[in-house]
Amino acid sequence: MTRIKQDYLIALYLGRRDFVDHVDSVDLVDGIVKVDPSGLNGRKVFIYLACAFRYGSDDLDVISLSFRRDIWLKRIQIYPPTNGNPTKTPMQESLLKKVGEQGCPFSFQMPTNLPCSVSCQPRPNDRGKACGVDFEVKAYLANDADNPDEVIDKKDTCRLMIRKIQYAPANKAGPKAELSKQFMMSDKPIHVQACLEKEVYYHGDPITVNVKINNETTKTVKKIKITVDQLANVVLYSSDTYTKEVCAEEFEYVFLCACSTYEKNFQVTPLLANNKEKRGIAVDGRLKDEDTNLASTTLSQGDKEMQGIIVSYKVKVTVAASGGG
Repeated sequence: MTRIKQDYLIALYLGRRDFVDHVDSVDLVDGIVKVDPSGLNGRKVFIYLACAFRYGSDDLDVISLSFRRDIWLKRIQIYPPTNGNPTKTPMQESLLKKVGEQGCPFSFQMPTNLPCSVSCQPRPNDRGKACGVDFEVKAYLANDADNPDEVIDKKDTCRLMIRKIQYAPANKAGPKAELSKQFMMSDKPIHVQACLEKEVYYHGDPITVNVKINNETTKTVKKIKITVDQLANVVLYSSDTYTKEVCAEEFEYVFLCACSTYEKNFQVTPLLANNKEKRGIAVDGRLKDEDTNLASTTLSQGDKEMQGIIVSYKVKVTVAASGGG
C-alpha cells in the first residue's frame, strides 16, 4: 500500500503503482483519498489522473514556459461526493479498512490509446525529471476544479507517480526475412535468410537468430554481424523517429567457401547495463531512482491513434563477403 501526506487535510492511498496495458483494455486505477472535513473551509477535494509528455527538465524553465504537455487528463470531484454511493473495488474495500470513515474512493479508466510509461536516458550529470511519458495521480483542495487564477498551496496537494506497463501476449512464431545479393562480375547471388524463434522476448532474454546462407558466388563469407536497434517514434506535434543501436556483435569465425551453404543459430542479448552511457535511449518509466530496463515494445490494437513515445526494435543481420559486399 502506498500513501502520502497522512498528517494533512488530505492523504492519497494506492494499493499499487504499476497498472498493466492488456492491449484491448487497461487496469483500473483505483484508490482512496482520506479527507479531514474540519479544515476545508468550504473548499472541495478534486483528483485527477494525467498522462503527460515531458520534453524538458524543470530547471530549464527560465521564462515561465511549460516543458510538459498533457496527452490525456481526467478530473473528478470526490468531496463532497457527487456520484452517490458507487460500487467499491476489492482494493478500495481493503484500503477503507485502513483509512476509516474519512476515506473517499476514486477510480479512473484509462483509454487504450495511451502510450506506456517511457523516459529517455539522461546524461550522467543531468538533473530533474527526464524527458518522456509519465502518469500522475494528484489530489488537491480548491474552490473550483480548474481555475488558473486560483492559487493552491503546496500543502493542500498530494500526488503519486504511477506506471502504465505493457502486457506481453502469448508467443507466436518469430518473423523471418530473406535477401538475395547480386554482385558485379558474378552471374549468381548470395541468399541470406534470418528468422527469430519467437515473437516476444522478455527483458534479459537472449535473442536467438537463425541465419541461413546459400553462397552461389565465387566469394568467401568471413563475417556475420548481428545488431539490435531501438526505434523510438516521438508522436506529439509531429512524428520523429530516433534510432539507437542497443546491441551489436560480430562473429568472425565464419568461413563459408564459394558455392556452399551454411546455417547456424546466433544469440545476442540487448541490456540497458551495456548502454548506460548512451543518452536518449528509451527506457521503461521508473519510480524514483529504482533500476529499470530498455523500454518495452509498444503494442497497439489495430490502427488506434497514439501519442507520446512509441517503441519498437529491429534485428539486423549483416553478412560480409571477401572483396566487399
